[in-house]
Amino acid sequence: MPNPRPTALDALSPDEQLAASRRLHWMNMLSLHAQDRPDEVALTGADGTETWGSLEARVSAVGGDLQERGVTRGDRVFILGLNSVAYATAILAINTIGAIAVPLNIRSVPAEIDYLVTDSGAVLGFADQMGAGILADASAASQVPLVTFGEEFDAIAGSGRVHTHVDVAETETALIVYTSGTTSAPKGAMLTHINFASQTINTNRMGPAGTTGEAQMVVVPLFHIAGLGFLYPAFFNGTKTVIAPPQVLMKMEMLADLIEQENVSKLFLVPTLWQALCALPGIKERNLPLTAISWGASPASRETLQQMADTFPNAIISAAFGQTEMSPTTCALSGDESFTKMGSVGKPIGMVAVRVVDPAGGDVPQGETGEIVYRGPGYMQGYWNKPDKTAEATADGWFHSGDLVQVDEDGYYYVVDRAKDIIISGGENISSVEVEQAVAAHPKVADASVIGVPDPKWVETPLAVVVPADPADPPTLEEIQAFIADRIASFKKPTKLEVVEALPRNASGKLQKHVLRKEFVTEG
Repeated sequence: MPNPRPTALDALSPDEQLAASRRLHWMNMLSLHAQDRPDEVALTGADGTETWGSLEARVSAVGGDLQERGVTRGDRVFILGLNSVAYATAILAINTIGAIAVPLNIRSVPAEIDYLVTDSGAVLGFADQMGAGILADASAASQVPLVTFGEEFDAIAGSGRVHTHVDVAETETALIVYTSGTTSAPKGAMLTHINFASQTINTNRMGPAGTTGEAQMVVVPLFHIAGLGFLYPAFFNGTKTVIAPPQVLMKMEMLADLIEQENVSKLFLVPTLWQALCALPGIKERNLPLTAISWGASPASRETLQQMADTFPNAIISAAFGQTEMSPTTCALSGDESFTKMGSVGKPIGMVAVRVVDPAGGDVPQGETGEIVYRGPGYMQGYWNKPDKTAEATADGWFHSGDLVQVDEDGYYYVVDRAKDIIISGGENISSVEVEQAVAAHPKVADASVIGVPDPKWVETPLAVVVPADPADPPTLEEIQAFIADRIASFKKPTKLEVVEALPRNASGKLQKHVLRKEFVTEG
């Protein structure tokens, strides 16, 4: 039945309403679902459940409140908090009035938050209790007006306000998502509505598209492009989204219960979480309805993939590869390819044009190493407030990813290294990834990373930073060197070793080598 609730479109003329309905963005998809299936669940989480109809009403009310506070088209509004239904509602409300949402990493320290809020020029923010605590210690960010999730947000969302309609074009920026800043200060990738629409097409090509009556679960943080890239397509496909509480990351039993209770069919996790879920006692006997499971952010071992296949035999397994600037997916690997092309990130998906080039911009022959470059409708609008960085990344009309890859005879791509992670020792280029894989295979090593550190003779030499499998019996440098002697060339061997309790990783599970360099690299 049609939704009789007054909406912002009611104030427009029939011709204006028709023109507004042609826009291809998730606000319009929300309105369509609210009209066609107002009582079906759109979002559910620990902080509540919203149908398509109630979600549209709450988004409009929050949007109207933002307008009353003076927020206008193009203004930036940050969000700092853990995943919640309120978080997703806030992003939609910000976009609904033509403003730009800036999700911030809840793991950031106050000084980092100050930089991000100042750099984005945010005029207002949303935060949960944890986020508000961080903001209280951030001198610059604490000066920005704040709306807190909970009673304050619920009162606004339930006020019955109707925002004044803003005709938001698909080419306008929807979000500024900051990159991890592995070599410099974080850069804000400006992602448009058309960027996310292309991500929807990419996601649907990777596996069966979610439909009404099905459910997907978002576990990855919504401040990360992987979380946003999983949430957005649900609004195009009309799929119910379960926003998992953060506790599930530590309690696999809770995650399994939630999958079963909410009839979740689609789920993305990083490999370490898939390992933990598959290792849960009795997991194979449970009635978990997963039919499409995916992984990314870090490599998955053959053992992990086999565990996934054995545990969820009715599910299609796929992997996604990409980066924030591409909204994010660029390559995908699915089904049996995960085993037959182990280590590959797959093939480019249809919405992305790809080349592999040398430093001069020329195409490299198949099988040789080069940088993978992209273009297509998923490519960002640019870096916020950094036109020089945007120009640098796209000097020749292609976005330069910084990833060094090789392509096999079947057209599958393999990441060899990040260009900035190449170690040059005695004039030889050393792939840190190759050395890491060799070191990580040692039975005494649970996790490993390799970085280049200054050396008086070779200029630079590999340093292995390892997490021991048994803290009481860590490996020695000599043991590691002996173990990898027949696995990699002698000049690639680590000449230094550091043993740590854990390696620094971001919210998506990616290793943060800049943190290791800051700790272990000493010039001189």
